[in-house]
Amino acid sequence: MEDFWKTYLRMCEEGGVEPQESVVVHLQETTAGQCSRLDLSGQSLSVETCSVLARAFQKETIFTEVLLSDCMLSEEGAKILLTGLLGNNTVKILDMKGNNLKSSGAEALGKLLAHNKAVRSILTQLDLRNNQINHHGASELALALKCNTVLEVLDLRWNNIGLLGGRSLLEALQKNKSIVQLEMAGNNIPSDILKALEQTTGHNLERQSTLRESRNKTQVLRMEIQTLKDLKGSQILKLMEIIDRQRDEIGHSNRSALIQIRQLQEALNERKSTVNSITAKLQMTEAALALSEQKNDNMGELLTRVRAETEEHKEQHNKERKKDEEEYACREGKLLREIQDQHQTTVQLQLKLEEMERRCKSQQQQIFDLKHELTNSTAEFKLRLVQTEERLETEKQRSKQALDDMDGLRQKEVEHVKHHLEESERVLQERIFKLEGQRIQLEEELSKAKAACVTERSQAEEELGRVRAQAHLEVQEHISSMEEKVRSARSSLQEVQLQCSQQRQTIYELQSKTSQQSTKMDGLRRRIEELQQELLGKDQEKVAEVSKVRVEFLEQIGHLQAERTAQTGLKEKINALERELKVLTSNHREVLLDKEHEMLSMHEKLRHKEAEILRMREDAANRASYLQSAILTYVQGSPVGHYDIPKK
Repeated sequence: MEDFWKTYLRMCEEGGVEPQESVVVHLQETTAGQCSRLDLSGQSLSVETCSVLARAFQKETIFTEVLLSDCMLSEEGAKILLTGLLGNNTVKILDMKGNNLKSSGAEALGKLLAHNKAVRSILTQLDLRNNQINHHGASELALALKCNTVLEVLDLRWNNIGLLGGRSLLEALQKNKSIVQLEMAGNNIPSDILKALEQTTGHNLERQSTLRESRNKTQVLRMEIQTLKDLKGSQILKLMEIIDRQRDEIGHSNRSALIQIRQLQEALNERKSTVNSITAKLQMTEAALALSEQKNDNMGELLTRVRAETEEHKEQHNKERKKDEEEYACREGKLLREIQDQHQTTVQLQLKLEEMERRCKSQQQQIFDLKHELTNSTAEFKLRLVQTEERLETEKQRSKQALDDMDGLRQKEVEHVKHHLEESERVLQERIFKLEGQRIQLEEELSKAKAACVTERSQAEEELGRVRAQAHLEVQEHISSMEEKVRSARSSLQEVQLQCSQQRQTIYELQSKTSQQSTKMDGLRRRIEELQQELLGKDQEKVAEVSKVRVEFLEQIGHLQAERTAQTGLKEKINALERELKVLTSNHREVLLDKEHEMLSMHEKLRHKEAEILRMREDAANRASYLQSAILTYVQGSPVGHYDIPKK
């Protein structure tokens, strides 16, 4: 760390750049830690400082974690820093959140990530939160991720990636097998693309876990094989030592017997021939014994291989079957839940429409009463104005209460949908972790059916999203129109109140002038007529809006019925696929039964071979004992039996 801030000062002097005091102080304060982490978060770095740090990063290779969050980097400064990191091979974690990188910074990051393939880099974590990266920057990152094989964690939350950027990242992740964690919240990406991204990252995580498990298993198997080889080698060496010892003993006995039997060569010629034949038979039995042992070893290896293959076939078949069953059940549940949700939304919208009609009728009735009361007498004008103010306040409260009820219902629906989505995502993740191993063999067989199902499902989800968005927009437009109407009513009420205040002033000031009062009353009557005309126009507008909403709801109901028919077709396809899967499971069971019968036959053959080997060993041991006893009896019964026989 000390060398780094010294190199920073030296490069500032060489380039004629004034070093930033905050950066130098921060580097000196962190010198005592002597860690491999460089934290410059919150430091406003200029372009010159970025160029000096980039050159220092190219020379220094002591940092594994670089934190540059909220450094207020410009686009040029970010490019310079990232080009400097191209030559660094030690940085594992890079934090660039809150730096407003945009598309140009994303291009430089794409070069850095694509450079990992050419240079042996170990950048595994990258944080790009809140950098205003749009879909162009996301496409650049996606092109880089197609080549990158090292990055494992990527955080792109709170950017502006959108639908196109999400699709490009999804295409990149289908080729990238190293990313196991991808955060994409707050990017205006549809839920289906987010789910697909989570599924691909989950697949990558499971793939890496399976690779680690397979490596551990292969290592354990290698160790076991090595131990077996060592045991076999030791056993063979012991057998060779025993055979050599026996040969040495036989040679020693033969030499002693030759010394003693020189005088009896003529009498022992026949017995020597028998001894030679017996030794030849012994060698033949030893060779046969070695061959049988080799065959036994080969048969044991073949048996272990067959067992492992059958177990793998069984496990794969069971996993694939369970996975397909759970996938079909999950799809059916999802489709049914979506249909129920759509039906509930349509019912709620119809209820709201009926409630709005009732309110419009009540308002019309109230307006009619007001007209009747205004025409009765001008003497009670003040009392009528007070009554109209009270009625307007009650209408305001009702409209506010209606708006609050609508907001509460919408929030409850959103919370229910979120809770349901979280539960379904959790269940899906658990099922995906369990069923990933079964997916590999049936992908080729079910790829066509899955592609058709995915396309139909995406179309249905897009249509549902469109319908939901339209309904949401219509509700918002209706709410905004109601708010505008309330505002207009308030403004008209304020105007009426102003006119009433003016009238009071004129009444108090001009009590003596009755003629002026009459003229003002005529003006007030004309104003009341204008207000009545405005109220009639508003009533007509409300009726037209209600008719439009009815027509739109009828169209939405027709779309939902068409979607329901499409979903029934999907259910039929799912049933056909389940029948095909049952046929495949029956075929796999028959194959497994055949393999088990073959294994039983191999076991019986091995037992027979082991019995033959034991019988051959016993025969060889009996022959050797018979030969040894015959030689001893012959030597003891010979005329020179008084000579000492060498002990074994």
